[in-house]
Amino acid sequence: MISERITELKQKLGNDLLILGHHYQRDSIVMHADFLGDSFMLSQKAAESSAKYIIFCGVHFMAESADILTDDNQSVILPNLRAGCSMADMANLEDVTKCWNEILENTELKDPINRDNPDSPCPENESYLIPVTYMNSSAALKSFVGEHGGIVCTSSNAQGILNWAFERAGKNGKVLFFPDQHLGRNTGLTMGLTVDQMATWTPGEDLDRDAWNLIDKSKMILWHGFCSVHKRFTVEQIEEFRNENPDGIVIVHPECPRETVDASDSNGSTQFIRNFVEQQKPGTSIAIGTEINMVARLAKEHPDKNIECLDDKICPCSTMYMIHPAYLMDVLEKLVEGSVPNQISVPKGIQDGSLLALERMLSIKK
Repeated sequence: MISERITELKQKLGNDLLILGHHYQRDSIVMHADFLGDSFMLSQKAAESSAKYIIFCGVHFMAESADILTDDNQSVILPNLRAGCSMADMANLEDVTKCWNEILENTELKDPINRDNPDSPCPENESYLIPVTYMNSSAALKSFVGEHGGIVCTSSNAQGILNWAFERAGKNGKVLFFPDQHLGRNTGLTMGLTVDQMATWTPGEDLDRDAWNLIDKSKMILWHGFCSVHKRFTVEQIEEFRNENPDGIVIVHPECPRETVDASDSNGSTQFIRNFVEQQKPGTSIAIGTEINMVARLAKEHPDKNIECLDDKICPCSTMYMIHPAYLMDVLEKLVEGSVPNQISVPKGIQDGSLLALERMLSIKK
C-alpha cells in the first residue's frame, strides 16, 4: 500500500526529512505530516528545522515562503508542481506593477521606495501608497512589497498589519491591498472604514474619471481577487442552517464575501476557527464556512459537537487536492535514490525583497 511505503521511506530518511501538511489536505496526507497547520506557521516550522529535505504538502506560494525562510543547504520540495493557488494567480507582478504606476501617475501619492526610512511612521504633510500583500501571493509580489516599503499579512494579523500600513501612508495616504479583496474589505470594516473608503481595482480595466474619483476618496484600494472556495459560502446557506438549528453557531473565514461574514456569528483564520470550535459547549451545532477537509477533521476531533460544512455541496480546495499520496511517495522514492525532485527555489534577488516584507510582518504584534 502507498501509506505503508511512505512510512517506510520516511524511516529511511530519518532526521533528514520534514513533512509539512496544511489544514486543507486530505487525511491520507495529514497522517504522514510531522506538523499540521496554516501556511505561515508551517514555513516557520521549516525555518526552525535542521532537516535537509522539507516536503511541503500545500501549494506553490507556501513552498516559496518556506524556501525564503530556510537555509541554503535545505531543499524545499512540492510533491506536485501543478499545485498552485487560484487566488495567488489573480495578481501577478506585471499587473500589480502597472496598477502601482498608474495610481502614482494619477494621484499625488508618493512611492515609499524614495524615503530614507520606509519603516518609520509617515512624515507630517506627506502621503504615500503602501503595498500590502496577503500571504497567499507569489514570492515575486512579496519582493515587490518589500522593495516598496510594504509588508505581508496573514488572515490572523491583517488588522495589526493594516494599522502599521496606514501609519506609514500618512493622513491622506492609501494602502494597496492584494490579492484578496474580501479579506481586505472585511478587515477594513472591522477597523471602522466605510465601504466608500475602499475602492476596488480590477486589472485590465480602463478607469474613467468617476473611477479615479472613487480612488481619490478611498483609504484602501482592494485588488479584485478572491478564494474560489470561500466565495461559495452565502447568506442563504447561513439562513438555511439557522432555520434547521435555531441555537446553532456559524463561523466563517474572512476570505468569504462581506455579506456572508456579516451574517455569521464569528469569523477568523484557520487557527481561530479551530480554537473557536474547541471552546464551544458539548452538543453545540456549528456550521463552518471553510475548506471541507478541515471541517471534516474538526468533526472527527469533536464528536461531542454537531459540526458541518456550511456548503452541503462539498467544497474541497482543488489545488490542495493535487497533493495525492502517490505524489508524496514518488518524491520520497527519489530522495532515497539520491535525487532532489520538484525543488522550489526562489531566486536570490526575489528572496531578499520577500524576506524584508516578511520580517516587517514578524516585527509587528497582532
